[in-house]
Amino acid sequence: MDDETENKGGMWDLEQKLDQPMDEEAGRLRNMYREKKFSALLLLRLAFQSLGVVYGDLGTSPLYVFYNTFPKGINDTEDVVGALSLIIYSLTLIPLLKYVFVVCRANDNGQGGTFALYSLLCRHAKIKTIPNQHRTDEELTTYSRTTFREKSFAAKTKRWLERHASRKNMLLMLVLVGTCMVIGDGILTPAISDIVVLVAVVILVGLFSMQHYGTDKVGWLFAPIVLLWFILIGVIGIINIFKYDTSVLRAFSPVHIYRYFKRGGRERWTSLGGIMLCITGTEALFADLAHFPVSAVQIAFTVIVFPCLLLAYTGQAAYLMKNKDHVFDAFYRSIPEGIYWPVFIIATLAAIVASQATISATFSIIKQALALGCFPRVKVVHTSKKFLGQIYIPDINWILMILCIAVTAGFKNQSQIGNAYGTAVVIVMLATTLLMTLIMLLVWHCHWILVLIFTALSLVVECTYFFAVLFKVNQGGWVPLVIAAAFLIIMFVWHYGTVKRYEFEMHSKVSMAWILGLGPSLGLVRVPGIGLVYTELASGVPHIFSHFITNLPAIHSVVVFVCVKYLPVYTVPEEERFLVKRIGPKSFHMFRCVARYGYKDLHKKDDDFEKKLFDNLFLFVRLESMMEGCSDSDEYSLYGQQTERSREDLVMKSGGVSNSVDTTISSDSIVPVRSPAHANNMTTSSGQVSSQTDELEFLNSCRDAGVVHIMGNTVVRARRDSRFYKKIAVDYIYAFLRKICRENSVIFHVPHESLLNVGQVFYV
Repeated sequence: MDDETENKGGMWDLEQKLDQPMDEEAGRLRNMYREKKFSALLLLRLAFQSLGVVYGDLGTSPLYVFYNTFPKGINDTEDVVGALSLIIYSLTLIPLLKYVFVVCRANDNGQGGTFALYSLLCRHAKIKTIPNQHRTDEELTTYSRTTFREKSFAAKTKRWLERHASRKNMLLMLVLVGTCMVIGDGILTPAISDIVVLVAVVILVGLFSMQHYGTDKVGWLFAPIVLLWFILIGVIGIINIFKYDTSVLRAFSPVHIYRYFKRGGRERWTSLGGIMLCITGTEALFADLAHFPVSAVQIAFTVIVFPCLLLAYTGQAAYLMKNKDHVFDAFYRSIPEGIYWPVFIIATLAAIVASQATISATFSIIKQALALGCFPRVKVVHTSKKFLGQIYIPDINWILMILCIAVTAGFKNQSQIGNAYGTAVVIVMLATTLLMTLIMLLVWHCHWILVLIFTALSLVVECTYFFAVLFKVNQGGWVPLVIAAAFLIIMFVWHYGTVKRYEFEMHSKVSMAWILGLGPSLGLVRVPGIGLVYTELASGVPHIFSHFITNLPAIHSVVVFVCVKYLPVYTVPEEERFLVKRIGPKSFHMFRCVARYGYKDLHKKDDDFEKKLFDNLFLFVRLESMMEGCSDSDEYSLYGQQTERSREDLVMKSGGVSNSVDTTISSDSIVPVRSPAHANNMTTSSGQVSSQTDELEFLNSCRDAGVVHIMGNTVVRARRDSRFYKKIAVDYIYAFLRKICRENSVIFHVPHESLLNVGQVFYV
C-alpha cells in the first residue's frame, strides 16, 4: 500500500490534501438537505398549521357523503350500517395506511406529489425524456439514490423501462394525467360546498386574493377554523351515537360490507361513487408535503383528523338510523339545537377553507412540472424564508379562481358535483399506485411479493371505485375529464416542443474541430467585452453560436456558454450549483458554465446570477492554474467541492471573488494547453495570457468593457407534410404558449440594453 502511494506522485498528494475533509463536508451537506430534525414544539406548531392547509378538503367530506351515497333516499336502515362500514374501511385503507404510512415515505426529501415520485424514478433509471444529465450530476449531495444487484428483479424492471422510448413516454403520460387530475380536483373542491352561489363566489374571490401572503400566513389564519371544525364534528358524533343508536358501532365489522352488496344490485355499486367522497383530499395530502414536514402531516392526521372523521360519520349514521328521511341534509339536521348556528358558521367557513389544500397542492405540482419541462414558464414567488417549498404562482392562482367560479355557478345540484369530484379523485389515486409500485421496486428494493400485495390491495379498492364512478360520467363526471384534458394538452404539447428544441440543438451543435480550425480569433474581430451565450446544451458548442458568427463579423473577447438545466432533485445546494470548464485552448478565451437547479429552486434567489457566474469563472481559472503547476502531466482532473480552508487559500482579492462561492470542475473539464511565454496586449483580438494573474486581469478588463447576454429565439414549425393535428399542436398551441410564457431574459433579470436575441427556425 505504501509503495502504491509513493508511485502516485505529487498530483495524488495534492488531490488528497484538497479532498481530505470532503467526506465530512459532504456528509454535513447531505444532512442539511434531508428533512430537518424539528423540535417537538415546532413540530406541533407545523402540525397545527397543516390542518388549515392540508386537511380542509378531507375534513369537510361529512357535509355531503351520505347525501351523495343515497341520492334517492334510504330504504333500509341496514344500508346505513353497510355504507358506514365502507366509509370506515375506505378511510383506514386509503388515507391512513396507504398515504400517511406508505406513500408519504416515498417523498423526495420532503417533497410530495406525482412529479416528486417521477423525479425519484428518474434518479434510479434512465427514463427522463430530455437526456441532459451528466455523470457529474450524480455526485450532488442531494442526488441520493441506491444501487441494486444486476440480476435482481429491480434491475430487470429498470432495463425493461429503459429499453424503449415508448415506455418512458407512457410513464411520463401517467404522471401528467395524475397531475392534471389533481388540478381538476382543486377546481371542483369549492363547487361541492353547499353554499349559495353568490356568497360562494364572493368568498372564492377573497380566498384566491389571499394566496399571495403565502402558506405560512394562510395556515395560521385557517388552522384555528379547521381545528375547531374537527373538534365540533367529533363531539357532535359522540353525542349522536349515544343519543340515537349505539348499534351503528357494529359497522366496524367488515362483514356488513358483504351484506351491503348482497342486498342490492347496481344501486349498491353506483353508491360507491358517493362513498368514495369520504377520501377526497387524500392526494392533496401527499402533494402538500412540500409545504410541511412529513412528521407534522402524519401527527395531524393520526391524532386529530382520523379519529374525528370516524366519530363524525358514525354519529351521522346513528342519526340516520332513526331519521332516514333526513338523508339529504343529514349533517345539519344532526346538529344539537343549542349549538346549531355556531356550527353552521364554522361549517360554512370550513367548506371554503377546504379549497386551500388543493390550491397549495396545485402550486407545488405546477412548479415541479415547470422544472421538468412539462409546463410553460410562469412566475413563481417564494413566500417563506424558512421553508423552501412554500410558493405562490400568480398566473395559476387567477386561472384557478376563474375556473372555480365557472364550475360553482355552472352545476345545477350537489349530486352532479359529487359525481365529477369522485372521477378526478380516483384517477389520481390509480396513477399514484402505479408509480408507487415502481418506487417500491427501484428505490426501496422491496421484495416483489410485498410489492404485489401492496399493488393488489390498492388496485382492488381503487378499481372498484373507478368502475363505480364510470356509471356517473354522463351525470357530471365528465367535467374533471374535460378540465384535465385541457391541462394535459398544454403540458404534453409544451413538453413535446421542449424535447424537439433540445434534439435540434443536440443534432446541430458545432464540432470542436470546426472551432479549432478558425484559430484564436475565430476568424472574426474579437471586440472587448464578454458574451454570455445561453444554450440548453451542457456539452458542445450550440448551433446558435455558428449562426451568430456567420451573420456578424465580430465576437467578444471572452465567450461563455451558459447552460441552465433542471435535475430530478428537489434542490441543488448553492455550493454545488455551478460547473465550469474551458473550451479549446486558453488563447480562445472560451468557457462553459452549467448552472444546475432542482425542481424546488427559484431564480428569485439569483438576482446576482451574473455575479455568481463570474465568481465561479475566476475561481476556475485559479484552480486550473494551480493544477497545471502541480503536475508534469497534461492529463489530470479534479472533481469535488473544495472546503472552506482550500477556498480561502485559493481566492485572491484581485479577482473580487466571494469566499462563499464554490465551483465544481468536472473530470473532463480542464483541457490544459500550454500558453506561449510572452503576453500580448490585453485588448487585442487574440491576446494570449501566460499566467494566472494576467488571465484574471484580462477577464476583469473584458467584464469592465461590458457584458452582453446572447439568447436564442428558436421558432418551431411543423413541416408542410405533417398531419393536421401536429400542425395545430406545433404551429398554434405551442406557438401561443411560447408567446404568453415568461422569457428567459425576465427569469434571469437580464437588462434590455444588454440583451441580444438571435432568431432561428427549425421544422419538426
